[in-house]
Amino acid sequence: MALSNPSLFSPRSVHKLNPFFFSHLPLQKLFPLTSSHRIPRLAAPHWNFKRFNRRFSVRAAAAENEVFTSPETSKCFDFTAEERIYNWWDSQGYFKPSFDRGGDPFVISMPPPNVTGSLHMGHAMFVTLEDIMVRYSRMKGRPTLWLPGTDHAGIATQLVVERMLASEGVKRTDLSRDEFTSRVWEWKEKYGGTITTQIKRLGASCDWTREHFTLDEQLSRAVVDAFVRLHEKGLIYQGSYMVNWSPKLQTAVSDLEVEYSEEPGTLYYIKYRVAGGSKSDYLTVATTRPETLFGDTAIAVHPEDDRYKKYIGGMAIVPLTFGRHVPIISNKYVDREFGTGVLKISPGHDHNDYLLARKLGLPILNVMNKDGTLNEVAGLYRGLDRFEARKKLWSELEETSLAVKKEAHTLRVPRSQRGGEVIEPLVSKQWFVTMEPLAEKALDAVEKGQLTIIPERFEKIYKHWLSNIKDWCISRQLWWGHRIPVWYITGMDCEEDYIVARSAAEALEKAREKYGNGVEIYQDPDVLDTWFSSALWPFSTLGWPDVSAEDFRHFYPTTVLETGHDILFFWVARMVMMGIEFTGTVPFSYVYLHGLIRDSQGRKMSKTLGNVIDPLDTIKEFGADALRFTLALGTAGQDLNLSTERLTSNKAFTNKLWNAGKFVLQNLPSESDFSAWENILAYKFDTVESLLRLPLPECWVVAKLHELIDNVTSSYDKFFFNDIGREIYDFFWGDFADWYIEASKTRVYHSESCTISFTAQAVLLYVFENILRILHPFMPFVTEELWQALPHRKQALIVSQWPQTSLPRDEKSVRKFENLQALIRAIRNARAEYSVEPSKRISASIVAGMDVLEYISAEKDVLALLTRLDLQNVHFTEVPPDDAKKSVHLVAGECLEAYLPLADMVDISAEVQRLSKRLSKMQSEYDALAARLSSSKFVEKAPEDVVRGVREKASEAEEKIALTKNRLALLESTVLMSN
Repeated sequence: MALSNPSLFSPRSVHKLNPFFFSHLPLQKLFPLTSSHRIPRLAAPHWNFKRFNRRFSVRAAAAENEVFTSPETSKCFDFTAEERIYNWWDSQGYFKPSFDRGGDPFVISMPPPNVTGSLHMGHAMFVTLEDIMVRYSRMKGRPTLWLPGTDHAGIATQLVVERMLASEGVKRTDLSRDEFTSRVWEWKEKYGGTITTQIKRLGASCDWTREHFTLDEQLSRAVVDAFVRLHEKGLIYQGSYMVNWSPKLQTAVSDLEVEYSEEPGTLYYIKYRVAGGSKSDYLTVATTRPETLFGDTAIAVHPEDDRYKKYIGGMAIVPLTFGRHVPIISNKYVDREFGTGVLKISPGHDHNDYLLARKLGLPILNVMNKDGTLNEVAGLYRGLDRFEARKKLWSELEETSLAVKKEAHTLRVPRSQRGGEVIEPLVSKQWFVTMEPLAEKALDAVEKGQLTIIPERFEKIYKHWLSNIKDWCISRQLWWGHRIPVWYITGMDCEEDYIVARSAAEALEKAREKYGNGVEIYQDPDVLDTWFSSALWPFSTLGWPDVSAEDFRHFYPTTVLETGHDILFFWVARMVMMGIEFTGTVPFSYVYLHGLIRDSQGRKMSKTLGNVIDPLDTIKEFGADALRFTLALGTAGQDLNLSTERLTSNKAFTNKLWNAGKFVLQNLPSESDFSAWENILAYKFDTVESLLRLPLPECWVVAKLHELIDNVTSSYDKFFFNDIGREIYDFFWGDFADWYIEASKTRVYHSESCTISFTAQAVLLYVFENILRILHPFMPFVTEELWQALPHRKQALIVSQWPQTSLPRDEKSVRKFENLQALIRAIRNARAEYSVEPSKRISASIVAGMDVLEYISAEKDVLALLTRLDLQNVHFTEVPPDDAKKSVHLVAGECLEAYLPLADMVDISAEVQRLSKRLSKMQSEYDALAARLSSSKFVEKAPEDVVRGVREKASEAEEKIALTKNRLALLESTVLMSN
């Protein structure tokens, strides 16, 4: 059971209270237990002193627990508090879905990071964006579930454990399969939680009680069930086809696990003699892989290439094969511009050649063993490593005069993402899923609007991939993973006689029914591609295939999937296909795609470049909130350049928020001043009448807040996170901190009216509270810390109610205050232009129509404070003052002007001397620039950008001279009039 009031208040609340203030209250009144973590809302204006007293006792308990600190006792937000706050949220059960307020569930499945993984900026990005969605939905009152988990990462994990064993002097093959997988499970239990702990450090408010691992018993049952169902529908088959083969890992790998790099290589030119021709009849082939010539089954030229037309239909002799002949064919696939325009077709070792061979009916020869050595097809080269064979073969080609030349050539080399070795295209016997019928349904889901992809431009890529989809190789030659649920009959042809079943017992029963009781079976040694289990993730984690499971009934289909755009095809599309196939509906309604995180120069982060930014180091230096805010300002689907400057700026934003909280707290009444609080809490801002009763600055800031709430709520619903962050930032820093807080000082510092003070305090509290609410999904830690310091009479911020939308605004008051702002800016700019000392107060005449003067003069205290005017010498008039010609004339807006007497601002005589000297210097600089431009030699011979730069400098200097002359003329006329 959770405390009914989880709010933890600051130490400030304690030292101002009598230590015996609550001694008369029984324990159950201090800490009442309910089934919900929410408390009854203390609604103004009805003041409930019993609840008020109880609230402060809970704050005192929180202070003793030292979970939260207050801006009044801490100079800045302490990043080390983030873990304490996170653990407190988790301990209170706030991450679990609550159905108390009703509403449609909001569900999101975390893209499961590899169990071997360590936090990188890609993780930080998806955690930030998903947590923003989750926290917003939770505050909106929707039953919110964020499902976390990790992926068993077949290849990566097996590699890690193999390396660990190697350090002990043990090879994987020294162990039985069961012994090896036992060691992997031991490793997983010891180290597998690292990535989860790191994700928590970012503030991920997942329901950790529902955490999954792709090899969990329930998920494993789902994987087996999916395989069996697909096989029963004829969508899974076994066959020999070309795959990406990793010689080091000894397994097929997916396209996503192959990384291409530009590397220096060699282009080899080799003679292929024409059978039956003279010595001069040969075709020169340019290839980067001469060792695969043993697998050549044809030589191809372009049908319109006049150089080779006479050889089409003939036969060529493959070098070093003791006279093996292959046909010379024509095909438009051949690039006449590459090399010599002659192509060797090696269908067993090139994806394009493989497709062409199947189309033309050419035989397929495999010259490689699974370990990357050449096999018996290569004759005398059998057993040689592929790269050693390349060197030896070229040497023999030179000896036999079949080598023409070799030249440097940049290669696009496919390497294993995990092992780093060069991937070998290889024809291999594997298990495949027929994808076309599944893809058709996934395409229909987008066409019919059942699935929305954000940004929309990725729909075209999604459709293109599904429209040109290939069958999916789902088998891997590993020991760690979901074992393929296929059993073979001992002593029979495994390609024909196999049994698909959900368990070994079921397989044996089926085998006995078919072959008799004496039959023996053994299981396929391969495991399933990790992406196969990941494709079932959104529904298997909710209990599928048990469709009556409580979580499945409540939370499926999920609401949104958020992930990087690079796995739109490998994961997202497959989840859509599997979800429709097995549950009859799309597994999520929205797909939100983010881009890559790059360095400040736009380069992809890599250890080679030394530009990798560690999220944990970043959090230590800048805080999780600053990192989250920086990442969230990226545009959907576009890459984000991450720089120290951005992080520093958003750390400053955190500090500004903290200091604003300090100001608000320091200018609120003591908690023991019940009368003052009764007055403050009586204020409401939810009607037009209540808004219009406010003074101008208060009316303006509340109206702007209401507009902000509407805008950001709409943007949250549309996943426009970039817009949200910028709008909140601009309002908080530009409107609230820079303008209203400054204006409020005339009320809380200098006002003799309690009513005006209470109004300002109520508005400060109302606006700041709502800023914390709408900013919480982005910056959860500092907002919760500040929220807990406020005497706000509500529950924890993470589960507080989202601000009400469609609250009143008053555009007329907004325009009035904007006029006041324009006047203040104009006066400030004039002070800066004339270098008036900041502490010096000056006089002014404000000239406007009576209607404008009425509201401007009502806020003369604000005007004087923010412009350092002498309040006793500020005059409001409808006509210019008598000394107008001796004043700086400012036009702040239509029908709003100001006159600032020059004598108040500067020592006129000294200023005339200073400007005269400045003008002389500026004129000399301008004359030098003009002289260069008048020189035809300079204009004609100097680089264009240099000439353009000089012209721009001359133009700028001319403008400054004109301004200085005008100012000097004004000063001199003032002196003359004074004389």
